[in-house]
Amino acid sequence: MFSKHDGILVALSGGSDSVALLRVLLELGYRCHAAHCNFNLRGTESDRDEQFVHTLCSQLEVPLSVTGFDTKNYATSHKISIEMAARELRYAYFEEIRKEQHLDVIAVAHHRDDNVETFLLNLIRGSGLRGLSGMHFRNGFVVRPLLEVSRNDILDYLKTFMQAYVTDSSNLQTQFTRNKIRLQLLPFMRQINPSIDTTIEQTSIRLHSVEKISQSFLVDAKTRILRATDNGIVMMIDVAALLKEIAPEWLLYELLSPFGFTSAQINDIFHTMPKHTGATFHSDKTDLLIDRGMIQIRKREYLSEIEEQPFNQGDRLKIEGGFLRNFILPATELKQIPRERHLANLDASKVLFPLTVRPIKRGDRFIPFGMKGSKLVSDYLTDRKYSLFQKQKQLVVVSGKDIIWLVNERPDNRFAIVAGKTEQILCIEFEPETQPASKT
Repeated sequence: MFSKHDGILVALSGGSDSVALLRVLLELGYRCHAAHCNFNLRGTESDRDEQFVHTLCSQLEVPLSVTGFDTKNYATSHKISIEMAARELRYAYFEEIRKEQHLDVIAVAHHRDDNVETFLLNLIRGSGLRGLSGMHFRNGFVVRPLLEVSRNDILDYLKTFMQAYVTDSSNLQTQFTRNKIRLQLLPFMRQINPSIDTTIEQTSIRLHSVEKISQSFLVDAKTRILRATDNGIVMMIDVAALLKEIAPEWLLYELLSPFGFTSAQINDIFHTMPKHTGATFHSDKTDLLIDRGMIQIRKREYLSEIEEQPFNQGDRLKIEGGFLRNFILPATELKQIPRERHLANLDASKVLFPLTVRPIKRGDRFIPFGMKGSKLVSDYLTDRKYSLFQKQKQLVVVSGKDIIWLVNERPDNRFAIVAGKTEQILCIEFEPETQPASKT
């Protein structure tokens, strides 16, 4: 985890575990710097803890950094639980102090009982192998030197030199799930198996080894089942290839859970994907679409980046993947009308500036070039085998209330050039970002 030459930042709450950690590291001759966070959640008790660590560090001649947080406000503004808010705040602060004091690691006082509780907590929540493999001795700059030590061993150690510590009264409140596990579930399990803590610890260690093997398999499987993505899609899974794998349901869980999908959702997706196209699922920040044998995943923030923009005469407008530009030519200069999807050549006299470039809307209609009747843009794109995600990012160029061009697809027939009558041509061109602009 670290060497005798390393500087160690000790996360010091004032409780028995962190006090024992500081004392044993000092006893073994390590250079320590303590850090304490006052989360202002327990009134005078929080202030008592802060005063205690000040006194302890003064007695032990250990440098101390202290900060306070408005944890409730942070949790509300970030829409997360108090527990998660406190975790984010303290680890960010610890890393700040580690860098400021030029220290090598952040030592936290998680012990064996914490690991057992975490195992059961994750089991109850329906975690995969990663959650059941428990906490590790080192994760980045964070180290856990006491991870094999029991709570009773820690208390016995502190008794040997009558070391005081503070007690967090919230640890005795059973409305918290972890406390229920510690105070109610584990005592009951020990009646059935007095060695349940050791049993769970060993199981967690074995599952950690299995998890390493599974992650190696996952890396290989990704090369077989993932397909190239673009246009805001962050992952695309080939359903047929997935179903050929040894453990397709497990693979799907490993691929989707990092995007915030729950076990129940992933189970539904697994049973939906072979039979239904067009089905959608949503996590907090991610959308998932099953479309023609592919599972497509897109971050929802991608859509918010696509906005309506004015498009004036002569403009060169930045859009996803490149630029739209427009210019006007005398009809006599265009001897042959190009029929390429990235170009629209229209009768300039039928168009009103400024134009607008926007995503398609529900109910949008146009008359595809070469046709007489109107068609819903959505139906046209369906015929072109566009997925829902592709439709949502499809842009149109609009004059007044009329669509004049479905970008990179088809112009509207009402604005078509009429031989012998059109005097000026409005040319609209999509220029890919990776290619040089046209010299026209």
